[in-house]
Amino acid sequence: MLLEFDADQRLWQETVRDAVGKQCPASFVRNVAEDGADPSPLWKTYVDAGWTELTDAENAVELAIVLEELGRATDPTPFLATISQFAPLVGDRFDAGTAGSAVYAGVTAYRDADGWVLNGTDRFVLDGDRAERFAVVTDAGVFLVDAEQVTTRRSAIFDPVMHVAEASFSGVHVADADRVEVDTEKARHVALMGMAITMVGACQRILDLALDHAKSRYQFGVPIGSFQAIQHKAVDMHVAIERARALSYFSALTIAADDPRRRLAAAMAKASAGECQALVFRHGLQTFGAMGFTWENDLQFALKRAKAGELLLGGAAEHRELIAREFDAAHI
Repeated sequence: MLLEFDADQRLWQETVRDAVGKQCPASFVRNVAEDGADPSPLWKTYVDAGWTELTDAENAVELAIVLEELGRATDPTPFLATISQFAPLVGDRFDAGTAGSAVYAGVTAYRDADGWVLNGTDRFVLDGDRAERFAVVTDAGVFLVDAEQVTTRRSAIFDPVMHVAEASFSGVHVADADRVEVDTEKARHVALMGMAITMVGACQRILDLALDHAKSRYQFGVPIGSFQAIQHKAVDMHVAIERARALSYFSALTIAADDPRRRLAAAMAKASAGECQALVFRHGLQTFGAMGFTWENDLQFALKRAKAGELLLGGAAEHRELIAREFDAAHI
């Protein structure tokens, strides 16, 4: 298993980074947050560029490269939910031009004369309020549901450009043809990897901004970056990010290779990303001092995206517990 990017992947990374830098600059993210700018044209750019076609497991590393750059830019589109959560649950039923969302919990299904009936509510559905279709995970299987059949309400969260919604299903009828046979466990591994690498991208943005500030901010006649305390914080952030990045890409590799270690790799990636954001959030904010708390500082968007990722799909403690159980079971 190759643990370094090959020439094509390095070129892909450069291409994506350049495109995201031009299409989703910090000024656009701020416009979305402050003025409600419509991110739909940006989503269409991703669709036209073919990024929404990276749904095959063999493209997991290439998808991770895209998600890291979008996390770094605080992408305001439904790309993360659509490609890393919805698409893996619907298999060949996925339409690359359709925004989707995944409902993982809170919904039950039972049979009736016309097919299936769904009932229940999931309070924390990523991009649930702007999805065109939902993949609903129940004990009876995964069901494809059109957005018109679902009652959604966007929740107020601290990340101003991330959409999280409450999705309610009240007697929603679904035909047998819309019940999808899919490996939900593998789909969850893709979702965890996607969220982890998105958090890594956000943490990298925090570090980049902190380093720029440390070089330009002077105290006692010298850049604050010359102070050992600031240098130690920067090194700690760098090490935490590199560790989380390595585990996230290892998770992507196990998914691409259908390696049986993908279950543990996905949990390790999400746990490491969660621990990384806690350290980077703290050190990044402390490096900026009071300026880090101001709305005018773009640091806030990366901080909020990293923290939001920790709260979705289970936090670091939950995944550490899973890893510990797996380890104990393997040594009984």
